This record gives sequence, structure tokens and C-alpha cells, in this order.
Amino acid sequence: MVLALLAVGCTAQPTAGTSPRSAFNATDTAWILLMIPMAERAQLLTDLVPSRTADPALATLAAKTGSTLRGDLRRLRAVLQLSGVPDTRPHEGHNMPGMVSLGTLEEAAATNGRAFDRILTDALRAHFTQSRMLCASEQTQGRADKAKELAAAIVKSTAEQTHRLDELRAVRPATSGGETTVTPDGPYKTPTTG
Repeated sequence: MVLALLAVGCTAQPTAGTSPRSAFNATDTAWILLMIPMAERAQLLTDLVPSRTADPALATLAAKTGSTLRGDLRRLRAVLQLSGVPDTRPHEGHNMPGMVSLGTLEEAAATNGRAFDRILTDALRAHFTQSRMLCASEQTQGRADKAKELAAAIVKSTAEQTHRLDELRAVRPATSGGETTVTPDGPYKTPTTG
């Protein structure tokens, strides 16, 4: 996907007096149309946190991440509107690198405790990493200032969130069981060994 964004980004710079819509190239619009569903899926995952984790620090991180994602989505949609490109949802239902998959959302919704926390932290890490890569491509290959500024802001916020996630993961010991998984028959506690 990063290569596709790079490949479509080679067009001439706008001249003075051009409309805001003509300032957008194919990289700008492809980036926006991909970042919207990525942020939407990540937000769906963070929305599960209050009912699934007992870890206050992780709940705080997820709340901040969810708030940031909502802000990013507002700005992405505003920039998409400025571009004049309709939101055709070309990535609807897709599972792409770094995007929280539908399967991950289903699995997260069926677990809690440390099992949920692992799903959450792994998915957020992948989301942050892919978002930074896509935003870096937008910054170098995009043309519209508004899109490039938003990409820079997302790079900064995902770097900060990744740092906080790393700090949380560093103080959390690996678990060897004891998680509770919600099944159709009710909660099931994974037995611990030893």
C-alpha cells in the first residue's frame, strides 16, 4: 500500500490561483481514503476497552487514543471534503496491514482481562506503525498542504502513543494463563499451570 501511495504521488505542484481541489494529487486522496477506515477500526477497538480491561493505565491510554482517533477522523473527513473527492469507501471490509481486522474486533469482543489487553496492545502497535509509514509517504509524495500537515500531526501523535504503549508493555509481565474468555455459554477462565 505504501508503494501504491508513492507511485501515484508524482504530479506537478499547483500554481498560484489554483482552486483548493486542484492542490490535491492522487497520493493525497488515496492516503485520506485509507486512513479513514484505519482510524475507524482502531476506534472500534478502543471503544471496547472500558468493558474488557481491568488495567487502569491501559484504559487511560485507550481513552486518549480513542479521543485522538475521533479528532483525526474529523480532520480527515474535512480534508477529504476540501479535496472534492467523494467518500466512496473503497477499503470497506478490507483487512490491510496495520488495520485492525474484523476478526481481531470479534476476538477482542469475546475476551477480557489480560487476553484482551494483549489483543489491544498488539493491534494498536500495528496500527500506529502502519499509520506512521502511510503518513511518511503522504508527507513526501502528497501535494496538498492540508493533507501533509495532518499527516505530520498523525505521525507525531502515533509516535507519542507508541511510546506510552511501550512504557506500559515494559512494566507488564508476560502472562501464562488466568485470562477470562467470554464464550456463548458464559465466561471461561483459562486454567493456570504450575
